Amino acid sequence: MRGFAAEPVIDNKYAPVVLNSGAVADLQFSHSVFVALDPDSVYALVSDVTRMGDWSPVCRACWWDDPEAGPVAGAWFTGRNETPERAWETRSQVVVADGREFVWEVNGGWVRWGFAVAPEGDGARLTEHWQLLPPGVTGFHDRYGADADAQIAERSVAAHTGIPQTLAAIKRTAEAG
Repeated sequence: MRGFAAEPVIDNKYAPVVLNSGAVADLQFSHSVFVALDPDSVYALVSDVTRMGDWSPVCRACWWDDPEAGPVAGAWFTGRNETPERAWETRSQVVVADGREFVWEVNGGWVRWGFAVAPEGDGARLTEHWQLLPPGVTGFHDRYGADADAQIAERSVAAHTGIPQTLAAIKRTAEAG
């Protein structure tokens, strides 16, 4: 079990990078908001992946592959995502679930997403983070070939715009009681 971390654990050595096209891509992003709710309740919200479709601009639904498992390290879940261009499903495995951080890796370690919850005043500081991992960069090049850099840049933009939207929606839900 990991100790309390005020900031999410993100491996900074992978970002930003120069892609084959010469473009620079930021392969990680995090953003945080204050939530006027106790940290344990905020953690309970964000570790319930079945709620993600209520908040995310891309994820429409998530479900536990084993409904009995719930939000514990090692558990798997599937997510249904949609953009105007396409719809797809991903499988993710929870890698940290310690009551303060809830982190999962998508597609066998291509991408790491997560939330960190820290006490702050009468509420909590909620941080969402995203990181494209080295196997993901390789996987994008294998899957998309010459279009890989554009696909990676598109994912980075989606994280930069989607994370603040997701956090705002979680904050509204949490503070609505």
